[in-house]
Amino acid sequence: MNAVLALDPLLAGDIDLGVVAIVALKTVVAFTLLLTSVLFMVWFERKAIGDLQNRIGPNRAGPFGLFQTVADGLKFFMKEDSLPDRADRRIFILAPYLTAIPAFLVFAVIPIGGDFSDGRNGVIRVFGRDTLMQLADPPVGVLFILAMSSVAVYGIMLAGWSSGSKYPLLGSVRASAQMVSYEAALGLTVVTVVMVAGSLSTNAIVSAQSTWQWNLWITGFVPFVIFVIAATAELNRPPFDLVEAEQELVGGFNTEYSAFRFALFFLAEFMNTVTMSAIIVTLFLGGPAGPVLFGPGWLWGTIWFSVKLFAFLFMFVWFRATLPRVRYDQLMDLGWKVMIPLALAWLVLIAGRQVGDDAGWSPVVVPLVGAAGLLLGYGLLTLALRAAERVRSTEEEVGV
Repeated sequence: MNAVLALDPLLAGDIDLGVVAIVALKTVVAFTLLLTSVLFMVWFERKAIGDLQNRIGPNRAGPFGLFQTVADGLKFFMKEDSLPDRADRRIFILAPYLTAIPAFLVFAVIPIGGDFSDGRNGVIRVFGRDTLMQLADPPVGVLFILAMSSVAVYGIMLAGWSSGSKYPLLGSVRASAQMVSYEAALGLTVVTVVMVAGSLSTNAIVSAQSTWQWNLWITGFVPFVIFVIAATAELNRPPFDLVEAEQELVGGFNTEYSAFRFALFFLAEFMNTVTMSAIIVTLFLGGPAGPVLFGPGWLWGTIWFSVKLFAFLFMFVWFRATLPRVRYDQLMDLGWKVMIPLALAWLVLIAGRQVGDDAGWSPVVVPLVGAAGLLLGYGLLTLALRAAERVRSTEEEVGV
């Protein structure tokens, strides 16, 4: 692992013009790819939802309406910016950047290509140096992803609070509670993946899945399903878009924003959708890993990554076009009473399996012991939650 990490010029420690050129090139390519994918995602979502709902969708600006997103972006830049009288000026201006910047930083540690066949670990040669097709591969890449996803909630919370209006404040309070609740379940599933891969490096996690040993079936489908649901809630996308519920909160935390600052929130939402889809592909579906049919292997890695990424982008669009918005109490009940207990119990199951494999237990004993621990842990948590619910109901009846 240390040998692979040493191939990344960001971690090599040998600063020269070649290293600077590689880092600059990778930064420009990563940022360009992310912005291009965001522009495509905005157009694709509007067009796909139009088809799914028997509408036309954007079809005026450019062929198939491809330039509609560009026109909307220019409109945001040309509109007059506004600042509410009761707003906290500095925090009001800072909040959109706290939401948009973490989305790009997360994408920086995602492998977007490379040849992972025959133990090559996605290494390519650029300017006579070995490097990876990702901006950086820190040894704690997974922790970095979780940290950046947690920072994004500060931007939303501060945006609602600094607006000086009640509806944005309500939306930001919802956002903080929702993200904190689903961050726990999401983190537990990530721990399961890290436990199986044996590393926090995103490149190492992809390398461990290079021989079709995807975590999708190594860890079981339960962590994958929990991660997808928790990611949807983290992104504030339907059916968990209570943060921006226009029927209740006018527009949520960004009600008072306009022009360029609103464009930053709009950009961050779709940028987070792309980066979260990339995280799902990296953790559970092998990332760029896939067969090399002919030609350069790094190109096929990019192709497989793009195909997998597009599948999840369509999934999020499908969710938005078909699923109704849940109530807030249903949202919190799902997170605390179902997903967190189930994710924790499944983590115990995988940990028991890993211990059994290391100790050389019988293949029959390991799943039986793990299943017993799973049922026991989930049962105890369910009983505790039900007891807490009965206590709350009793207090409400007596007027406490």
